[in-house]
Amino acid sequence: MFNIKEFLDNYKIKLEEKRQANWENFKSKFSAETQEKINKWEESYKNYKESALCEVIETVVFVVVMVIIIRFFVGEIRWIPSGSMHPTLLEGDRIVVERYSRFFSGPDRGDIMVFYPPSTKLSNKPLPLLARLTGIFCKDIAYIKRVVGMPGDKIEIKQEKDGSAYVYINDKKYEEDYIKSVYEYPSCPDPEANMMFLASDQIMKCGPFQLDEDSYFMMGDNRGNSQDSRYWGTLKKDRFIGRAVFVFWPFNRMKTLPKLK
Repeated sequence: MFNIKEFLDNYKIKLEEKRQANWENFKSKFSAETQEKINKWEESYKNYKESALCEVIETVVFVVVMVIIIRFFVGEIRWIPSGSMHPTLLEGDRIVVERYSRFFSGPDRGDIMVFYPPSTKLSNKPLPLLARLTGIFCKDIAYIKRVVGMPGDKIEIKQEKDGSAYVYINDKKYEEDYIKSVYEYPSCPDPEANMMFLASDQIMKCGPFQLDEDSYFMMGDNRGNSQDSRYWGTLKKDRFIGRAVFVFWPFNRMKTLPKLK
């Protein structure tokens, strides 16, 4: 059977041999002294190409390693793709996400966190892992929401007669002055529907939810337009990427995102 790969490889070898033969024939027309100078030039050029290639490889490896170290231990840049965090963050905002504090403590209530939701399946195979560490061609979907419920909390959303709604933490109303509106919550389903659609991520659940010692309740500031823990449940600590600390673009929205007390 005709092997086209083998044919092409042999063709390339013959072309190189012919080129080298023509070059040697060309050099033979010069004096011995000139040929020696040409040979030295060829050797120098060969060494230069090899050293330049090594330098490029070393530079690329160094850059990749530094990107991984900075992104994993220090911080990274993210952009806001949706309106789920209005009015705190708007679509197109560029933010700085710090990652170093997670090595010392977990997030606090009120922190704006970037994380991988439960629906994002994280592969530890070499290429997906490298993409996640460097941010290059990373396809893993990340969310940004605010920490509302802490481990051990009882969380419940209660709606008032005037159409407003509030989060209750351990049976106490949680005052939030950063959300877009208390009147834009979707309606809580009745108790029977709440149980019936408990496993659905299309129906908002109002609780009460009892968080275990490794779970957090995440909510967007735009309560009327945010896919968060009301729909897909609580979040484990190991899914956090880092805390949003600063908006640097656009310039007219530049601001810090302070921790709430």
